[in-house]
Amino acid sequence: MSEFALDFEQPVIELEKKILSLKVSAEHSKIDFSSEIADLEEKKEKLKKQIYGSLTSWQRIAIARHPDRPYTLDYIKYICENFVELHGDRAFGDDPALICGLATIDTKPVVVIGHQKGRTIQENLDRNFAMAHPEGYRKALRLMKFAEKFNKPIITFIGTAGAYPGIAAEERGQAEAIARNLREMSNLKVPVISVVIGEGGSGGALGIGVANRVLMLENAYYSVISPEGCAAILFRDATKAQEAAEALKITAKDLLKFKVIDEIIPEPIGGAHIDPVETAMNVKRVVSKHLADLLQMSKKELAQDRYNKFRAMGVYNEGSIKAETKENKKKSQVKNKKKH
Repeated sequence: MSEFALDFEQPVIELEKKILSLKVSAEHSKIDFSSEIADLEEKKEKLKKQIYGSLTSWQRIAIARHPDRPYTLDYIKYICENFVELHGDRAFGDDPALICGLATIDTKPVVVIGHQKGRTIQENLDRNFAMAHPEGYRKALRLMKFAEKFNKPIITFIGTAGAYPGIAAEERGQAEAIARNLREMSNLKVPVISVVIGEGGSGGALGIGVANRVLMLENAYYSVISPEGCAAILFRDATKAQEAAEALKITAKDLLKFKVIDEIIPEPIGGAHIDPVETAMNVKRVVSKHLADLLQMSKKELAQDRYNKFRAMGVYNEGSIKAETKENKKKSQVKNKKKH
């Protein structure tokens, strides 16, 4: 387990402490506690399956925000070869909150783009907690256009609470930069695969998320707004974030059902931070599978596929609404006749 423990993980932590205590006692006293340790280990595994097999939306969000969770540079380290980072938007400057560069995955050249948080307070300040400024999105677009020109697939890793909402970002055109990315990404003539690796918040996430295939780690979330923000706006009470999290339907299971994402990537029991290498290998396997399928499409088919995917979201049945409206009108007319 990580040194940082979530509230619902405490029962598992207590068992691990007991196991460690028995192991230390056995070593010092030379008494055989192997049977007791084995029983506790079995109990711990059952408890973990029970806890992590029935997580609430709020608990999954807590895992998505875990400080030890792997970030973009971790995935690049484990699944990419020959990574070369490129900097700057050629207009204002560089943005460390967004990593952009060239790499290969199983000898296939790709362009990699992703949000990057820090591990320490100073690293988080340097990377602005993965909340990108306009120059970050313009840097990303520069690399996307490079990928299109040289026919290289694009892999993006989404992991941000949102784009930076500060005055400086607004002065430099935050909304325009994200809007331009949405427009340009929708018409790219190369395969685009996005992986939601942790938090996926608002336009900050979507600014690099208009993809042919949107994949999502099991304990990530993807939403137009954070649960805290939603609660503050709708309920006038940010403490109702847990209630908002359930209502928003922002977990991987919900979004797969609504066809917002295309596949859920499994994590080790306890979350991606328990075994980053295993998680990265799962990501690589799923990304490689979808990339192989997309590489069979023509440039025109890729753009059309992306258009069809996003155009199909939010489908509703207009006929049933009209029918229901007519039925309600009839009932209203009958009631009015009875009154008169």
